[in-house]
Amino acid sequence: MAIPLRKKSEIEEIKKPAQVVAKALDLARSMAKVGATGLEIDKAVEDFIVKNGGRPSFKGLYGFPNSVCVSVNEVIIHGIPNDIPFKEGDVVGFDIGVEMNGWYGDAAITVGIGEISEKDQELIDVSRDTLYKMIDSIKVGMRFKQLSKIAEDYIISRGYVPLRDYSGHGIGRKPHEEPQILNYVEGKPNQGDKIKNGMVFCLEPMICQESGESATLEDGWGVVSVDGKRGTHYEHQIAIVDNKPVILTQGE
Repeated sequence: MAIPLRKKSEIEEIKKPAQVVAKALDLARSMAKVGATGLEIDKAVEDFIVKNGGRPSFKGLYGFPNSVCVSVNEVIIHGIPNDIPFKEGDVVGFDIGVEMNGWYGDAAITVGIGEISEKDQELIDVSRDTLYKMIDSIKVGMRFKQLSKIAEDYIISRGYVPLRDYSGHGIGRKPHEEPQILNYVEGKPNQGDKIKNGMVFCLEPMICQESGESATLEDGWGVVSVDGKRGTHYEHQIAIVDNKPVILTQGE
């Protein structure tokens, strides 16, 4: 299936839900304190999205029960929010999606609760730094697999490994569109789809400590590494405008 190429006017429409996502993530970050719960943040974010004219696009997507993926400690992505209070030293990921007027926005952050260890701060930094390394490396005409190789090489150079079986993705009229953008290389980097002006996609490095092999929790949603150690996740939504990457989910 061809990857859509969006007009500037369409990208302006896509930016609207993306900006609500950015502000919703700021809200989640501000609430992420010792004693807060994922369910409290989920409710506050859902109310914020609706108040701003959007719809929480994750709620009901593929059967997901909530508006925000809240992934605590060993859960790297797709965590279901619950009523267990956050503790000092926890590491929590928030992934938020918004739909407005048939267009979709999506981004994620990982934050520390209170004082966290140097190791956990480094783990957060690697996922965020990998994301910006990928964005800074984007050039029109390069292949997405080349971007995947840049991500993998950088993650490994920092002493970590990418989570396997999950990826970034195209986004626009659907929450998940082509292409699939892995954080590691399958096949040859000089093959596959090229990045073109007008494309809109999400990059989302997911970082593991020892093993990139993934497993799913009994709830059918939360994804962990088989090493049982903490992982982190960062995501931005990118549009290629005038042959350059523009971060749609950057806070203004």
